[in-house]
Amino acid sequence: MAYNRPLQIFSGSDLPHVPLSSMADQYGPIFTVRLGVRKALVVSSWDIVKDIFTTHDLIVSNRPNYIATKILGHNGAFFSFAPYGPYWRGIRKIISQEVLSKSRLEKLNHLQVFELENSIKNIHELWREKRDEQGKMLVEMKKWFGELNMNIMVKVVVGKRYNGGNGENEEEMRSYGEVINWLDLGGYKKIMKRVARELDYIVGKWLEEHRRKSSFDNVKEENDFMDVLIQVVEDDDVAGYNADTIIKATSATLIAGGSDTTTVMLTWTLSLLLNNPYALRKAQEELDMQVGHDRQVNESDIKNLCYLHAIVKETLRLYPATFLNATRVCTKDCTIAGYHVPKGTWLIVNTWKLHRDPNIWQDPCEFRPERFLSPNQRGVDVIGTDFEMIPFGAGRRRCPGIGLACQTLHMVLATLLHNFDISTPNGEPVDMSATAGLTNAKATPLEVLISPRLHATIDA
Repeated sequence: MAYNRPLQIFSGSDLPHVPLSSMADQYGPIFTVRLGVRKALVVSSWDIVKDIFTTHDLIVSNRPNYIATKILGHNGAFFSFAPYGPYWRGIRKIISQEVLSKSRLEKLNHLQVFELENSIKNIHELWREKRDEQGKMLVEMKKWFGELNMNIMVKVVVGKRYNGGNGENEEEMRSYGEVINWLDLGGYKKIMKRVARELDYIVGKWLEEHRRKSSFDNVKEENDFMDVLIQVVEDDDVAGYNADTIIKATSATLIAGGSDTTTVMLTWTLSLLLNNPYALRKAQEELDMQVGHDRQVNESDIKNLCYLHAIVKETLRLYPATFLNATRVCTKDCTIAGYHVPKGTWLIVNTWKLHRDPNIWQDPCEFRPERFLSPNQRGVDVIGTDFEMIPFGAGRRRCPGIGLACQTLHMVLATLLHNFDISTPNGEPVDMSATAGLTNAKATPLEVLISPRLHATIDA
Protein backbone atom coordinates (compact mmCIF):
# COMPACT_ATOMS: atom_id res chain seq x y z
CA MET A 1 0.00 0.00 0.00
CA ALA A 2 1.37 3.43 -0.90
CA TYR A 3 1.23 6.46 1.36
CA ASN A 4 1.85 9.61 -0.66
CA ARG A 5 0.91 12.49 1.65
CA PRO A 6 3.81 14.70 2.83
CA LEU A 7 5.41 13.30 5.97
CA GLN A 8 7.90 14.64 8.50
CA ILE A 9 9.40 11.22 9.06
CA PHE A 10 13.00 12.39 9.34
CA SER A 11 12.41 15.94 10.56
CA GLY A 12 9.54 15.76 13.04
CA SER A 13 9.74 15.74 16.83
CA ASP A 14 9.60 11.93 17.02
CA LEU A 15 12.41 9.72 15.79
CA PRO A 16 11.60 8.16 12.38
CA HIS A 17 10.81 4.67 13.72
CA VAL A 18 7.89 6.06 15.75
CA PRO A 19 5.75 7.53 12.92
CA LEU A 20 6.66 4.55 10.72
CA SER A 21 5.45 2.22 13.47
CA SER A 22 2.19 4.12 13.78
CA MET A 23 1.71 3.86 10.03
CA ALA A 24 2.30 0.10 10.22
CA ASP A 25 -0.49 -0.13 12.78
CA GLN A 26 -2.78 1.67 10.36
CA TYR A 27 -1.68 0.33 6.96
CA GLY A 28 -0.08 -3.02 7.74
CA PRO A 29 3.46 -4.43 7.95
CA ILE A 30 4.46 -3.44 4.41
CA PHE A 31 3.81 -0.08 2.74
CA THR A 32 5.60 2.55 0.69
CA VAL A 33 6.26 6.19 1.47
CA ARG A 34 7.91 8.98 -0.49
CA LEU A 35 11.04 10.50 1.03
CA GLY A 36 11.63 13.48 -1.22
CA VAL A 37 12.01 12.07 -4.73
CA ARG A 38 12.63 8.55 -3.44
CA LYS A 39 10.08 5.82 -2.92
CA ALA A 40 10.81 3.69 0.16
CA LEU A 41 9.34 0.32 1.09
CA VAL A 42 8.91 0.03 4.87
CA VAL A 43 8.67 -3.46 6.38
CA SER A 44 8.06 -4.54 9.97
CA SER A 45 6.94 -8.19 9.79
CA TRP A 46 9.35 -11.07 10.43
CA ASP A 47 7.91 -13.34 7.73
CA ILE A 48 8.14 -10.61 5.07
CA VAL A 49 11.67 -9.79 6.27
CA LYS A 50 12.56 -13.48 5.97
CA ASP A 51 11.24 -13.57 2.40
CA ILE A 52 13.20 -10.43 1.50
CA PHE A 53 16.54 -11.58 2.93
CA THR A 54 16.30 -15.10 1.53
CA THR A 55 14.37 -15.05 -1.75
CA HIS A 56 15.24 -11.47 -2.73
CA ASP A 57 18.47 -10.90 -0.82
CA LEU A 58 20.64 -10.37 -3.90
CA ILE A 59 18.21 -7.79 -5.30
CA VAL A 60 18.24 -5.75 -2.05
CA SER A 61 21.98 -5.91 -1.35
CA ASN A 62 22.83 -2.47 -2.72
CA ARG A 63 23.11 0.79 -0.77
CA PRO A 64 21.82 4.28 -1.59
CA ASN A 65 24.41 6.60 -3.11
CA TYR A 66 24.70 8.97 -0.14
CA ILE A 67 26.77 12.14 -0.56
CA ALA A 68 28.48 11.38 2.77
CA THR A 69 29.55 7.97 1.49
CA LYS A 70 31.26 9.57 -1.49
CA ILE A 71 33.02 12.32 0.48
CA LEU A 72 33.88 10.54 3.73
CA GLY A 73 34.08 7.02 2.37
CA HIS A 74 36.85 7.31 -0.23
CA ASN A 75 34.29 7.51 -3.04
CA GLY A 76 32.52 4.33 -1.95
CA ALA A 77 35.48 2.36 -0.57
CA PHE A 78 33.98 2.15 2.95
CA PHE A 79 32.67 -1.41 2.71
CA SER A 80 29.66 -0.76 4.96
CA PHE A 81 28.25 1.66 2.37
CA ALA A 82 29.95 0.44 -0.80
CA PRO A 83 27.74 -0.54 -3.74
CA TYR A 84 27.12 -4.26 -4.08
CA GLY A 85 29.56 -5.66 -6.63
CA PRO A 86 33.03 -7.18 -7.08
CA TYR A 87 34.73 -4.68 -4.75
CA TRP A 88 32.26 -5.16 -1.89
CA ARG A 89 32.31 -8.96 -2.27
CA GLY A 90 36.11 -9.04 -2.26
CA ILE A 91 36.46 -6.83 0.82
CA ARG A 92 33.69 -8.66 2.64
CA LYS A 93 35.53 -11.94 2.05
CA ILE A 94 38.78 -10.51 3.39
CA ILE A 95 37.08 -9.06 6.46
CA SER A 96 35.11 -12.23 7.24
CA GLN A 97 37.91 -14.74 6.63
CA GLU A 98 41.03 -12.81 7.63
CA VAL A 99 40.25 -9.79 9.79
CA LEU A 100 37.17 -10.64 11.88
CA SER A 101 37.42 -14.43 11.78
CA LYS A 102 37.04 -16.42 15.00
CA SER A 103 40.71 -17.39 15.00
CA ARG A 104 41.86 -13.77 14.49
CA LEU A 105 39.62 -12.53 17.30
CA GLU A 106 41.03 -15.20 19.60
CA LYS A 107 44.59 -14.13 18.78
CA LEU A 108 43.80 -10.48 19.50
CA ASN A 109 41.57 -11.04 22.53
CA HIS A 110 44.44 -10.18 24.89
CA LEU A 111 44.42 -6.62 23.50
CA GLN A 112 40.76 -6.24 24.43
CA VAL A 113 41.43 -7.67 27.89
CA PHE A 114 44.40 -5.31 28.35
CA GLU A 115 42.31 -2.22 27.57
CA LEU A 116 39.46 -3.39 29.79
CA GLU A 117 41.83 -4.06 32.70
CA ASN A 118 43.33 -0.58 32.34
CA SER A 119 39.91 1.07 32.31
CA ILE A 120 38.77 -0.82 35.41
CA LYS A 121 42.00 0.05 37.25
CA ASN A 122 41.56 3.71 36.31
CA ILE A 123 38.10 3.74 37.88
CA HIS A 124 39.49 2.21 41.07
CA GLU A 125 42.23 4.86 41.21
CA LEU A 126 39.76 7.68 40.67
CA TRP A 127 37.43 6.20 43.28
CA ARG A 128 40.19 6.31 45.90
CA GLU A 129 40.67 10.02 45.18
CA LYS A 130 37.09 11.20 44.63
CA ARG A 131 34.75 8.94 46.62
CA ASP A 132 32.22 10.70 48.82
CA GLU A 133 31.49 10.05 52.47
CA GLN A 134 29.23 7.15 51.45
CA GLY A 135 32.05 5.51 49.50
CA LYS A 136 30.58 6.29 46.07
CA MET A 137 31.82 8.19 43.02
CA LEU A 138 29.91 9.77 40.14
CA VAL A 139 30.89 8.47 36.69
CA GLU A 140 29.48 9.37 33.25
CA MET A 141 29.23 5.90 31.77
CA LYS A 142 28.40 6.86 28.18
CA LYS A 143 31.74 8.65 28.00
CA TRP A 144 33.53 5.77 29.77
CA PHE A 145 32.09 3.19 27.38
CA GLY A 146 33.01 5.41 24.42
CA GLU A 147 36.64 5.82 25.46
CA LEU A 148 36.99 2.13 26.31
CA ASN A 149 35.59 0.97 22.98
CA MET A 150 37.64 3.50 21.03
CA ASN A 151 40.72 2.20 22.86
CA ILE A 152 39.83 -1.38 21.99
CA MET A 153 39.12 -0.72 18.31
CA VAL A 154 42.15 1.50 17.73
CA LYS A 155 44.33 -1.06 19.50
CA VAL A 156 43.14 -4.08 17.50
CA VAL A 157 43.04 -2.20 14.17
CA VAL A 158 46.26 -0.18 14.21
CA GLY A 159 48.04 -1.15 17.44
CA LYS A 160 47.72 2.28 19.08
CA ARG A 161 45.89 3.66 22.09
CA TYR A 162 43.34 6.46 22.28
CA ASN A 163 44.11 7.30 25.96
CA GLY A 164 40.76 8.98 26.45
CA GLY A 165 41.65 11.97 24.32
CA ASN A 166 44.38 13.05 26.76
CA GLY A 167 47.44 11.89 24.84
CA GLU A 168 49.06 12.52 21.51
CA ASN A 169 46.12 10.96 19.65
CA GLU A 170 43.51 13.49 20.84
CA GLU A 171 43.31 15.35 17.52
CA GLU A 172 43.29 12.08 15.60
CA MET A 173 40.41 10.59 17.55
CA ARG A 174 38.38 13.80 17.31
CA SER A 175 38.13 13.20 13.58
CA TYR A 176 36.70 9.74 14.19
CA GLY A 177 33.98 11.25 16.35
CA GLU A 178 33.14 13.67 13.56
CA VAL A 179 33.00 10.87 11.00
CA ILE A 180 30.43 9.09 13.15
CA ASN A 181 28.42 12.31 13.44
CA TRP A 182 28.55 13.27 9.77
CA LEU A 183 28.21 9.88 8.10
CA ASP A 184 24.48 10.41 7.80
CA LEU A 185 21.81 11.29 5.27
CA GLY A 186 22.26 15.03 4.99
CA GLY A 187 24.48 17.70 3.42
CA TYR A 188 27.17 19.79 5.13
CA LYS A 189 29.58 19.11 2.25
CA LYS A 190 32.19 21.64 3.36
CA ILE A 191 32.51 20.17 6.83
CA MET A 192 32.49 16.60 5.52
CA LYS A 193 35.29 17.41 3.08
CA ARG A 194 37.40 18.87 5.90
CA VAL A 195 36.79 15.83 8.11
CA ALA A 196 37.59 13.51 5.19
CA ARG A 197 40.95 15.22 4.63
CA GLU A 198 41.85 14.97 8.32
CA LEU A 199 40.82 11.34 8.55
CA ASP A 200 42.73 10.41 5.42
CA TYR A 201 45.84 12.06 6.82
CA ILE A 202 45.54 10.23 10.15
CA VAL A 203 44.96 6.77 8.73
CA GLY A 204 47.53 7.38 6.00
CA LYS A 205 50.12 8.16 8.66
CA TRP A 206 49.28 4.92 10.46
CA LEU A 207 49.57 3.00 7.20
CA GLU A 208 53.03 4.45 6.52
CA GLU A 209 54.13 3.41 10.01
CA HIS A 210 52.85 -0.13 9.45
CA ARG A 211 54.56 -0.42 6.09
CA ARG A 212 57.88 0.70 7.59
CA LYS A 213 57.45 -1.78 10.42
CA SER A 214 56.54 -4.68 8.13
CA SER A 215 59.61 -4.06 5.98
CA PHE A 216 61.93 -5.28 8.72
CA ASP A 217 59.75 -7.04 11.30
CA ASN A 218 58.94 -10.73 11.17
CA VAL A 219 55.28 -11.64 10.79
CA LYS A 220 53.70 -12.14 14.20
CA GLU A 221 50.51 -13.97 15.10
CA GLU A 222 49.27 -10.96 17.07
CA ASN A 223 49.43 -8.62 14.08
CA ASP A 224 46.72 -5.98 14.26
CA PHE A 225 44.00 -5.67 11.63
CA MET A 226 45.98 -3.21 9.50
CA ASP A 227 48.92 -5.62 9.41
CA VAL A 228 46.57 -8.33 8.17
CA LEU A 229 45.11 -6.06 5.50
CA ILE A 230 48.60 -5.15 4.25
CA GLN A 231 49.44 -8.84 3.94
CA VAL A 232 46.18 -9.80 2.21
CA VAL A 233 45.28 -6.89 -0.06
CA GLU A 234 47.07 -7.12 -3.40
CA ASP A 235 49.00 -4.19 -4.86
CA ASP A 236 46.86 -4.20 -8.00
CA ASP A 237 43.75 -2.08 -8.22
CA VAL A 238 40.49 -3.69 -7.09
CA ALA A 239 37.45 -2.34 -8.91
CA GLY A 240 39.22 0.99 -9.36
CA TYR A 241 40.60 1.29 -5.81
CA ASN A 242 44.32 0.91 -5.08
CA ALA A 243 45.67 -1.06 -2.12
CA ASP A 244 46.35 1.98 0.07
CA THR A 245 42.81 3.31 -0.39
CA ILE A 246 41.32 -0.08 0.45
CA ILE A 247 43.43 -0.48 3.58
CA LYS A 248 42.75 3.06 4.82
CA ALA A 249 39.02 2.91 4.12
CA THR A 250 38.59 -0.51 5.71
CA SER A 251 40.61 0.40 8.82
CA ALA A 252 38.65 3.63 9.27
CA THR A 253 35.35 1.78 8.86
CA LEU A 254 36.28 -0.80 11.49
CA ILE A 255 37.32 1.80 14.06
CA ALA A 256 34.43 4.22 13.55
CA GLY A 257 31.71 1.58 13.22
CA GLY A 258 32.98 -0.86 15.84
CA SER A 259 33.52 1.68 18.59
CA ASP A 260 30.26 3.57 18.07
CA THR A 261 27.80 0.68 17.88
CA THR A 262 29.29 -1.20 20.85
CA THR A 263 29.25 1.96 22.95
CA VAL A 264 25.59 2.50 22.09
CA MET A 265 24.63 -1.06 23.02
CA LEU A 266 26.57 -1.07 26.31
CA THR A 267 24.99 2.26 27.30
CA TRP A 268 21.48 0.94 26.71
CA THR A 269 22.24 -2.32 28.52
CA LEU A 270 23.38 -0.58 31.68
CA SER A 271 20.49 1.91 31.44
CA LEU A 272 17.96 -0.94 31.29
CA LEU A 273 19.60 -2.70 34.24
CA LEU A 274 19.51 0.46 36.34
CA ASN A 275 15.80 0.84 35.58
CA ASN A 276 15.27 -2.84 36.45
CA PRO A 277 17.31 -3.38 39.63
CA TYR A 278 16.07 -6.94 40.09
CA ALA A 279 17.84 -7.92 36.86
CA LEU A 280 20.99 -6.08 37.94
CA ARG A 281 21.03 -7.97 41.26
CA LYS A 282 20.41 -11.27 39.50
CA ALA A 283 23.29 -10.67 37.09
CA GLN A 284 25.66 -9.91 39.96
CA GLU A 285 24.48 -12.95 41.89
CA GLU A 286 25.29 -15.10 38.85
CA LEU A 287 28.75 -13.54 38.65
CA ASP A 288 29.34 -14.21 42.37
CA MET A 289 28.35 -17.83 41.91
CA GLN A 290 30.29 -18.49 38.70
CA VAL A 291 33.36 -16.30 39.29
CA GLY A 292 33.47 -15.52 43.01
CA HIS A 293 35.16 -12.58 44.71
CA ASP A 294 38.80 -13.64 44.56
CA ARG A 295 39.60 -13.06 40.90
CA GLN A 296 38.55 -11.15 37.81
CA VAL A 297 36.22 -12.41 35.08
CA ASN A 298 38.01 -14.14 32.23
CA GLU A 299 36.88 -15.16 28.75
CA SER A 300 36.23 -18.76 29.76
CA ASP A 301 33.63 -17.59 32.31
CA ILE A 302 31.38 -15.96 29.73
CA LYS A 303 29.85 -19.20 28.43
CA ASN A 304 28.62 -20.00 31.97
CA LEU A 305 26.84 -16.66 32.47
CA CYS A 306 23.44 -17.62 31.08
CA TYR A 307 21.54 -14.73 32.61
CA LEU A 308 24.10 -12.22 31.34
CA HIS A 309 23.62 -13.60 27.82
CA ALA A 310 19.86 -13.20 28.26
CA ILE A 311 20.34 -9.57 29.35
CA VAL A 312 22.38 -8.80 26.25
CA LYS A 313 19.82 -10.45 23.98
CA GLU A 314 16.95 -8.57 25.59
CA THR A 315 18.80 -5.29 25.18
CA LEU A 316 19.51 -6.04 21.53
CA ARG A 317 15.79 -6.74 21.09
CA LEU A 318 14.58 -3.53 22.75
CA TYR A 319 17.44 -1.18 21.86
CA PRO A 320 19.40 -2.44 18.84
CA ALA A 321 22.18 -0.17 17.61
CA THR A 322 19.85 1.02 14.85
CA PHE A 323 16.07 1.29 15.13
CA LEU A 324 15.84 1.33 11.33
CA ASN A 325 17.97 -1.24 9.55
CA ALA A 326 20.55 0.34 7.24
CA THR A 327 18.78 1.32 4.03
CA ARG A 328 19.03 -0.93 0.97
CA VAL A 329 18.14 -0.25 -2.67
CA CYS A 330 16.37 -2.67 -5.01
CA THR A 331 18.46 -3.27 -8.13
CA LYS A 332 15.62 -4.99 -10.05
CA ASP A 333 11.85 -5.06 -10.11
CA CYS A 334 10.56 -7.72 -7.73
CA THR A 335 7.40 -8.91 -6.00
CA ILE A 336 7.37 -8.85 -2.19
CA ALA A 337 4.35 -10.05 -0.19
CA GLY A 338 2.27 -9.80 -3.35
CA TYR A 339 3.27 -6.19 -4.07
CA HIS A 340 5.22 -5.04 -7.11
CA VAL A 341 8.37 -3.22 -5.99
CA PRO A 342 10.08 -1.22 -8.78
CA LYS A 343 13.81 -1.06 -9.32
CA GLY A 344 15.37 1.82 -7.38
CA THR A 345 12.98 1.57 -4.42
CA TRP A 346 14.68 1.99 -1.05
CA LEU A 347 14.12 -0.71 1.56
CA ILE A 348 13.75 0.25 5.22
CA VAL A 349 13.24 -2.44 7.87
CA ASN A 350 11.74 -0.98 11.03
CA THR A 351 13.75 -3.10 13.46
CA TRP A 352 12.23 -1.37 16.48
CA LYS A 353 8.72 -2.38 15.38
CA LEU A 354 9.82 -5.86 14.29
CA HIS A 355 11.41 -6.60 17.69
CA ARG A 356 8.26 -5.57 19.55
CA ASP A 357 5.76 -7.68 17.65
CA PRO A 358 3.18 -8.91 20.23
CA ASN A 359 2.55 -11.99 18.08
CA ILE A 360 6.14 -13.09 18.76
CA TRP A 361 7.05 -11.53 22.11
CA GLN A 362 4.88 -11.63 25.22
CA ASP A 363 4.72 -8.17 26.83
CA PRO A 364 6.97 -6.93 24.04
CA CYS A 365 7.80 -3.51 25.51
CA GLU A 366 8.93 -4.88 28.88
CA PHE A 367 12.55 -5.61 29.74
CA ARG A 368 12.41 -9.30 30.61
CA PRO A 369 15.71 -11.21 30.11
CA GLU A 370 14.06 -14.36 31.43
CA ARG A 371 12.22 -14.76 28.12
CA PHE A 372 15.52 -15.93 26.59
CA LEU A 373 15.89 -18.63 29.24
CA SER A 374 12.53 -20.20 28.35
CA PRO A 375 12.41 -23.29 26.10
CA ASN A 376 10.56 -21.35 23.37
CA GLN A 377 13.11 -18.57 22.95
CA ARG A 378 16.32 -19.89 24.51
CA GLY A 379 17.73 -20.75 21.09
CA VAL A 380 16.92 -17.44 19.37
CA ASP A 381 20.16 -16.05 17.96
CA VAL A 382 21.18 -12.54 16.97
CA ILE A 383 23.22 -13.30 13.84
CA GLY A 384 20.42 -12.71 11.34
CA THR A 385 19.08 -16.25 10.84
CA ASP A 386 16.14 -15.91 13.25
CA PHE A 387 14.20 -13.16 11.52
CA GLU A 388 12.08 -12.31 14.55
CA MET A 389 15.19 -10.55 15.88
CA ILE A 390 17.84 -9.02 13.62
CA PRO A 391 19.81 -6.43 15.64
CA PHE A 392 22.83 -6.81 13.33
CA GLY A 393 20.81 -6.95 10.13
CA ALA A 394 20.27 -9.97 7.88
CA GLY A 395 21.28 -11.33 4.53
CA ARG A 396 24.52 -10.68 2.70
CA ARG A 397 24.94 -7.22 4.17
CA ARG A 398 24.44 -8.03 7.83
CA CYS A 399 27.16 -6.69 10.11
CA PRO A 400 30.40 -8.69 9.68
CA GLY A 401 31.55 -7.72 13.18
CA ILE A 402 28.94 -9.69 15.13
CA GLY A 403 31.58 -11.90 16.74
CA LEU A 404 33.68 -8.97 17.94
CA ALA A 405 30.63 -7.02 19.11
CA CYS A 406 29.25 -9.92 21.17
CA GLN A 407 32.68 -10.71 22.59
CA THR A 408 33.08 -7.10 23.72
CA LEU A 409 29.53 -6.69 25.00
CA HIS A 410 29.64 -9.74 27.25
CA MET A 411 33.17 -9.21 28.55
CA VAL A 412 32.79 -5.51 29.34
CA LEU A 413 29.39 -5.92 30.96
CA ALA A 414 30.47 -8.91 33.06
CA THR A 415 33.67 -7.19 34.23
CA LEU A 416 31.89 -3.94 35.09
CA LEU A 417 29.08 -5.58 37.06
CA HIS A 418 31.52 -7.91 38.82
CA ASN A 419 33.77 -5.07 39.96
CA PHE A 420 31.29 -2.39 40.97
CA ASP A 421 27.96 -1.74 42.61
CA ILE A 422 26.16 0.74 40.39
CA SER A 423 23.16 2.97 41.09
CA THR A 424 21.64 6.23 39.91
CA PRO A 425 21.81 9.48 41.94
CA ASN A 426 18.90 9.57 44.38
CA GLY A 427 17.55 6.38 42.83
CA GLU A 428 16.15 8.33 39.87
CA PRO A 429 15.13 6.36 36.75
CA VAL A 430 17.37 6.62 33.71
CA ASP A 431 16.12 8.75 30.83
CA MET A 432 15.69 6.36 27.87
CA SER A 433 15.29 8.94 25.09
CA ALA A 434 17.42 8.39 21.98
CA THR A 435 18.94 10.64 19.33
CA ALA A 436 18.47 10.55 15.57
CA GLY A 437 21.32 9.28 13.42
CA LEU A 438 22.87 6.15 11.98
CA THR A 439 22.86 4.72 15.50
CA ASN A 440 20.25 5.27 18.19
CA ALA A 441 22.57 6.73 20.83
CA LYS A 442 21.20 7.69 24.24
CA ALA A 443 20.23 11.35 24.09
CA THR A 444 21.44 12.29 27.58
CA PRO A 445 24.50 11.39 29.67
CA LEU A 446 24.40 8.24 31.82
CA GLU A 447 25.61 9.44 35.21
CA VAL A 448 25.84 6.72 37.85
CA LEU A 449 27.24 6.23 41.34
CA ILE A 450 29.73 3.40 41.68
CA SER A 451 31.55 1.70 44.52
CA PRO A 452 33.85 -1.35 44.43
CA ARG A 453 32.38 -4.81 45.03
CA LEU A 454 35.79 -6.51 45.02
CA HIS A 455 39.08 -5.57 46.60
CA ALA A 456 40.74 -3.07 44.28
CA THR A 457 44.02 -4.93 44.71
CA ILE A 458 42.82 -8.10 42.99
CA ASP A 459 45.02 -8.78 39.99
CA ALA A 460 43.12 -8.82 36.70
